[in-house]
Amino acid sequence: MTDAAADERTLLLVDDDAAFRQRLAVMLERRGFQVTAAEGVAAACKLAAQLRPAYAVVDMRLEDGNGLDVVAELRQVREDVRAVILTGYGNLATAVAAVKTGAVDYLAKPAEPEDIIRALLAEEGERPEPPEEPMSADRVRWEHIQRVYELCGRNVSETARRLKMHRRTLQRILAKRSPK
Repeated sequence: MTDAAADERTLLLVDDDAAFRQRLAVMLERRGFQVTAAEGVAAACKLAAQLRPAYAVVDMRLEDGNGLDVVAELRQVREDVRAVILTGYGNLATAVAAVKTGAVDYLAKPAEPEDIIRALLAEEGERPEPPEEPMSADRVRWEHIQRVYELCGRNVSETARRLKMHRRTLQRILAKRSPK
């Protein structure tokens, strides 16, 4: 990490989910970051030019574009920025694209604030420790279903179609509590 990034704790947080953005901003501020939040690519690129933040946490899919565009813009205005990409739609191709664009890590949502901070503050080439208590496979599946359900406007039929599952099966899953 560069000396400038070590001395400065400015962070740009970009996510179009207002509730998640607000919760994460509070958690990052409690850990000493000076957080400025944006909800889309256009606002983030404007703030990037003004603030030149040392750190960034950027959602991959934003309503007005792609988070990779934000990371590319951040790298233009500040070469030593340490950016982490968050996504609910993880796959190998986007992970590779994120790292090639200049992100230091790529984390699946919902990511724990401690994991995000560890990724932001990791030394160059250092691999983060695996989580002490990773989510169970059942919990990851449940989280994914909930996210798709919310993105489909809480429409069970549309969610079932997109997840390629029977509508009744989806209704049973949605009626249950989240697994541990």
